Amino acid sequence: MANLKAFTMPKWGIEMSEGTVAEWMVAEGVPHARGAMLALIETDKITNEVEAEEAGCFVRLTAQAGETYPVGALLAVLGDPDADQAEIDAFVQSFKGADASFASAKEPAAPAPAPVAAAPPAPAPDSKLISPAAHAAALAAGIDTSTIIGTARGGRISAQDVHQAIRPEPAAALKGAYQLNAPLAAFASPMARRLAAQHGVDLSALKGTGPRGRISKADVLGAAGVSASAPEAGSVTVIPMSKMRKAIARRLTESKSTIPHFYVRRRVRADRLLALRAAANPKPKPSINDYLIRACGLALAEVPALNIQVHGDEIHQFGSADIGVAVSTDAGLITPIVTGAGHRSAAEISSVMADLAARGRAGKLKQNEIEGGSFGLSNLGMFGVEQFDAIINPPQGAILAVGNARPEPIDDDGAIRIVPVLHLSLSCNHRAIDGADAGRLMAALAELIENPERL
Repeated sequence: MANLKAFTMPKWGIEMSEGTVAEWMVAEGVPHARGAMLALIETDKITNEVEAEEAGCFVRLTAQAGETYPVGALLAVLGDPDADQAEIDAFVQSFKGADASFASAKEPAAPAPAPVAAAPPAPAPDSKLISPAAHAAALAAGIDTSTIIGTARGGRISAQDVHQAIRPEPAAALKGAYQLNAPLAAFASPMARRLAAQHGVDLSALKGTGPRGRISKADVLGAAGVSASAPEAGSVTVIPMSKMRKAIARRLTESKSTIPHFYVRRRVRADRLLALRAAANPKPKPSINDYLIRACGLALAEVPALNIQVHGDEIHQFGSADIGVAVSTDAGLITPIVTGAGHRSAAEISSVMADLAARGRAGKLKQNEIEGGSFGLSNLGMFGVEQFDAIINPPQGAILAVGNARPEPIDDDGAIRIVPVLHLSLSCNHRAIDGADAGRLMAALAELIENPERL
C-alpha cells in the first residue's frame, strides 16, 4: 500500500471536543513545503493556523470547509501525488478516529445498539465523483447516488448533497410569516425565508447562489426587485451566534448560575498615576490599563489568597500572577493572559498587550494564550463607563472591573480637592474567597495606584 497518513482534527486545550474547518489553504494533489499553512481550524474561542510539520501532499481532502468535526476525525489524507485512488478509498473507509470523549472511566459503557435490517446497497459510484463520507451516507440510507446532483468541485457528490437528498419532507407547515411561500424543502437561509414571506417570493422557483446552492438574502431581494443595500422598514436582521459567542454565553451563564458572586467596591484617586504616565519616557507610553495590570500583579503578591483558580472542591493557589485581560474583537470577547504580571514593567506589559490584542483581533492567538489565568481584569473606562460589575471567568476566582477616571471631590489631608477618581469593583467567588481578603486586595491596589512610583 502507498505511504498514506491521516491528517486529523487536532486537540488544543482540555475543553476542545470539536473544531470547524474554516478554510483549506492548500489544494488536493498539490505538494506543499514544510511550514506551509495547511488549513484554518476554528474552535469555540479562536481560529488557529495549522502549519505543515514536513513537506507533503494532500491526496484526498475528506473534510468540507465550513463543517464541524470531532477531535480525531479524519480531515485529509497525506501521501504521494501519484497514489492509487483505490488505495486512498480503502484507507479512508478503514480509518477509525481516536475517542475524544470526556466520559469517565467509571461510567458504564453505553449499550450496543440493537441490530437493524440491512439497507439495500447503493450502486458503487466512481470514487472521483463522490466523497467517501457521501458514499458511506448513501450506503447507510440505501439510496441510488445516480439520482443526486453533486454540488462540490467538479460536480463531486458531497456528504451534504446526500443528506439533502434523504431529508424527509416536513410533516406540517410552520405558522406565521415563514408559512408564506416558504416550503421547508427549499434550501434557504432563515433570513431568506423571512424576506420571501415579506415580498411574496416563491422560494421553490429560485436558484440559490450561496454555498451548496443555498438560497440567500440577496437571491430573494433580487427576485423581489429590492436593492440589497436598501433598508427594510420594520425589518429584523437575524444574526446567528458564532461559535465564540456561544462559548461566551455558555461559560458566563455557568459562572453566574453556579458561582456565588460578591462584590467589593472602592474609589481610588488617579491624579498621581495620570501624572506619572504623562511624564513617562517610553514610546509608545504604557496605557493606564498597562499600569493597572502591573498593579494587580503586585497586589496579588501581597494577597495571594485571590491569586487562585477554583476546581470543584479544590483551590489552586499560584505563585505567579497571570492576569486575563478582557479584549473586545469583532467575533466577541477574548481574555488573553499576561503571564508574570508582577514581574514585568509597565512598558513590557504594554508591548505584550499590544501583541496579544493584535493577534487576538486577527484570530491568531494560541490556545495556551487564552486559557487559564489566576485573576481577571476588565476595563471599560475608555467607553466612558464610570462603574460596573464583571462576571467571573472560571476557573479564576476573581475579576477586577475598572471604570473611567472622572473628577470627583476627595479629602486630601483635611482639604477638599477635586481630582480624577477611578471606581474599582472586585467580583469574588465566595466559595473560595472571604470578604476580608477581598478588602485587603483592594487596599493594596489603592496603595499602589495612589502611590504610582511603586509601579
